[in-house]
Amino acid sequence: MLTRLEVHGFKNLLDLSIDFGPFTCIAGENGTGKSNVFDAIQFLSLLADQSMMEAAQEVRGVHGERHGDPRDLFWKGFAPGRHRMRFAAEMIVPLHTQDDFGRAAKATTTFLRYELEVGYQEPSGLDRFGRLTLLHETLSHITKGKAPRHLLFPHSAKEFRNAVIQGHRSGAPFISTTTESDESVVKIHQDGGSRGQPKPAAASRAPATVVSTITSSDDPTILAARREMQSWRRLALEPSALRRSDRYVDPQAMGTDGSHLPATLFRVAHDTPEANSSQVYARVAGRLSDLTGIHIRDLDVDQDEVRQLLTVNVREVAGITLPARSLSEGTLRFLALCVLLEDASVRGLICMEEPENGIHPANLYAMVALVQDLAVDPSEEPGTDNPFRQVLINTHSPGVVQLVNRDDLLFADTAIYKADDGSLNRVLRLRPLAETWRATKAGTDFVTKADVLPYLTTPVGAQLTLDWEGV
Repeated sequence: MLTRLEVHGFKNLLDLSIDFGPFTCIAGENGTGKSNVFDAIQFLSLLADQSMMEAAQEVRGVHGERHGDPRDLFWKGFAPGRHRMRFAAEMIVPLHTQDDFGRAAKATTTFLRYELEVGYQEPSGLDRFGRLTLLHETLSHITKGKAPRHLLFPHSAKEFRNAVIQGHRSGAPFISTTTESDESVVKIHQDGGSRGQPKPAAASRAPATVVSTITSSDDPTILAARREMQSWRRLALEPSALRRSDRYVDPQAMGTDGSHLPATLFRVAHDTPEANSSQVYARVAGRLSDLTGIHIRDLDVDQDEVRQLLTVNVREVAGITLPARSLSEGTLRFLALCVLLEDASVRGLICMEEPENGIHPANLYAMVALVQDLAVDPSEEPGTDNPFRQVLINTHSPGVVQLVNRDDLLFADTAIYKADDGSLNRVLRLRPLAETWRATKAGTDFVTKADVLPYLTTPVGAQLTLDWEGV
């Protein structure tokens, strides 16, 4: 669970700090840079799995392209000067995990703060893009006694906080960075604390972060941090992927584009010998029926033994049986989220851009309720019936803003930033509503209802109103 994110120097994010709860909705007009928050989270997630250059090329470029120049990720991009971007992420990591060899690993403590600074080295010779350089990397613990000052969102200390924050650590961090002979040196400290010598590595020559290199149970807490960051996913559900049937040999976990929906639903419905598949199908069908205009009696996954294919079939109230690919794009995306809701194995952070796309305004309530239900309930202990999931969405829909709990809202706009050279630029600003848990933090800038009222009212020049004389 990502509880706090700090970003400086990434795209139009400067000195940005965000405290997250189980569910967060970032609302604002197009072009403010809301998606850059998702990009920053995705970049950190990719850095836990790939080299820095590979991660940079997978993140969306400034114009939406991929596999671009790494300078696209920096503030002011290609402008000459010093390229630096800094990140900090406070997170609750799993206590128990497995290494890349299938061996069990147990973290020393589960509340951590990860800090990273990345620079850029100009191209030389045949190199046309230059390369990213590791300048600073640390992973430290946050004690259980300090946890209440970091977890600001409303939650149960007994049922939630004591369940997810476990273990103990004192002394050195798990990863530290020092300067030796004018060169940054990153050191890995063993989980045992003072026992054993730290393992140093020259940061400037590293092609990847230290976290991404930890594959064994020898460093279980760093491994747990890596697993947590790997679980941060950005859902971009594609109708073409959602409409495909699955072969028997296909993966049984849904992809970030919605691929393998039939195989995932089939696995969830038959996950344990005690599971009643018809109950799972009934719950998904019932949730799908919350959409206005959808008249589904039930659904299941058809097994075609001849072609060895799995296909989601829906049966309408009128008795007609249709494959799920016949559903509209918005309904398919809603179905995919219904399946994720049933899949207790899906943990970590789920980022979704504009989940209301393709959804009729009459169905906004059902969609908002669904994405909120995907997130863990912090008043209860996480478990099979309350998966430890976190959801972050962004939207420009006034309808979504009006349906989301005011405590879960962050309003996005841009503010003028004056650089050292005197130039003026616009940077993303995120502010909570007054009298919500984020606004109680000292020094926090907030918005009032009056500030957001124009965003929620009928736009100037609207042709259709309730007192329209043409009716």
